[in-house]
Amino acid sequence: MPTETPDKFSTFQIRVYYEDTDAGGVVFYANYLKFLERARTEWLRELGVGQHELAQRQRRGFVVKGLEIQYRKPARLDDLLTIRSRVVRLGPASITFEQFIDRERELLCVSTVQICCLDLDTSRPVALPVELHTLLEKVQE
Repeated sequence: MPTETPDKFSTFQIRVYYEDTDAGGVVFYANYLKFLERARTEWLRELGVGQHELAQRQRRGFVVKGLEIQYRKPARLDDLLTIRSRVVRLGPASITFEQFIDRERELLCVSTVQICCLDLDTSRPVALPVELHTLLEKVQE
């Protein structure tokens, strides 16, 4: 479960399961993206933002617009990973997150992920809901 920390990072822990790894017990590179997504989703949930509710009531959703990721060291089967996330840029219709994956304070992966808010009916960019934008401004400060 994510928890806000004084340095504006949210943290989320996840265990590496067999299904996350290749035959050598190393996490398959694309699965890091799943871990990062889960951390962002759980952080928003902890802040009171339900993406399903946002989609149903306001017809807004999120898509990844851009991603930069650097793999530094491999995660392995049974590792307990800590994912730290923070908002580094907040635009009218986008959120840019900086995320780090650690194993026992050893940095394994660094990423910057730009998320865009879409109108689910038109698939066009749309402004973040005012309440969400305000909430994220407070978290970013």
